[in-house]
Amino acid sequence: MNNWDLISLCGRNLLRRRTRTLLAIIGVVVGTCAIVVMLSIGFGLSVSFQEEIASYGNLHLVNVRSGGGMMSYGTGTGSDKPAVLDNKTIAEIERIDGVDAASPTISEYLTFAIGKYVAQSEVIGIRPEVMQKFGYDVEEGRLLQQGDKYAVVFGNQIPSWFYNPKKTRDFAWGGEPQVDVITNKLMVTGDSDYGQKRQHSPDEEKINYTEYKAKGVGILANPNDESAWSTYMSLESLEQIQKDLKKARKETISYKSQGYDRAMVYVGDINDVETVSETIREMGFQTDSLNDWLKSMQDTARMIQGILGGIGAISLLVAALGITNTMIMSIYERTKEIGVMKVIGANLRDIKRMFLLEAAMIGFLGGVIGLILSYVLSFLMNTVLLGVMSNILGSIGGGMGSTVSIIPWWVAVGSLGFSTTIGVVSGYHPARRAMNLSALESLKNE
Repeated sequence: MNNWDLISLCGRNLLRRRTRTLLAIIGVVVGTCAIVVMLSIGFGLSVSFQEEIASYGNLHLVNVRSGGGMMSYGTGTGSDKPAVLDNKTIAEIERIDGVDAASPTISEYLTFAIGKYVAQSEVIGIRPEVMQKFGYDVEEGRLLQQGDKYAVVFGNQIPSWFYNPKKTRDFAWGGEPQVDVITNKLMVTGDSDYGQKRQHSPDEEKINYTEYKAKGVGILANPNDESAWSTYMSLESLEQIQKDLKKARKETISYKSQGYDRAMVYVGDINDVETVSETIREMGFQTDSLNDWLKSMQDTARMIQGILGGIGAISLLVAALGITNTMIMSIYERTKEIGVMKVIGANLRDIKRMFLLEAAMIGFLGGVIGLILSYVLSFLMNTVLLGVMSNILGSIGGGMGSTVSIIPWWVAVGSLGFSTTIGVVSGYHPARRAMNLSALESLKNE
């Protein structure tokens, strides 16, 4: 019996008992749809978590802090020498596989003035050449460049903080800025009371703060990123300002002698962030990144996905029992037919293949219909039912992003293969039973 004859015969056999075949297929449809939809919700949660965390900052960035640990990198054993985050160490970090760029960072809280308007902001000193590699993008103007002297790039929210201190505090806090910060008429100082009237007590020593002529060169683009709340200046310029501030305040401690407190590392492939962080920790430093938070949330998504997938698997198990029952009943009803086939010389292997193929066809058809229904439900959950699904997922600790359900192509292909396999496995025992029936007994019992 050739393959086409076998397929044609199996199709006719299934159509002879339409109701029973339909019920078996429906069982597979429900099981396949349950598994695919449940898994798709888990994938949707992972994407929603990533979108949410990515809005807080760059997932490729690793923050490095001097943690007072001991050097162990490259030696295989610990060392009595404390780990110092200096330029030499930064160069070593840049040589780690997966690291695209690294820069030490320093920070200082400074006051900016444009005419009669002032604003205070944390200023982060960074190497200008790494800003583009770090993924910073500007909404207006440009990023820092090598050779910039007291050039400033403002976070997206900072321009709205400028206000006139001689009037009521009328800064916009995220609204329309009252001044154009991209200007050469920018002044920077460490005096937090600049532009305000303040009475000093007789015992208080007056500090003479240096005023620096600066220029605003750009505004960062992302209004929701953590960078939106900081201002950026070249590392060299901010080091000079800090040096002058320490002198004015008569502070003698120098961060230079102890290395830098912090650094930022950009990892090209987000999948390498965890490995790079672990390598830096082995060097004796502390690390943190938004990717750590994302990993924790993705673990939660996988747990939810496993629970939902398990519920769907139970439905498919019930469908498998339905296929087995359908095939066993088919054998009882076709006992005489099986006997006749054996008497006229049908190959026992063809008889087994016939029943296996019938079971596989039930599994495959159920998988196809279930997959189509899964795509329909996924579309509805991402559009019409988005609000309802977000509320449900929010109540169980899930995300509430713009996407609730995602069906990867490999899940679609895998679901078809799995449902077909379930059909074959469910029909294996009935097929062997049909193959082993005695021809004489089959004709006699009929």
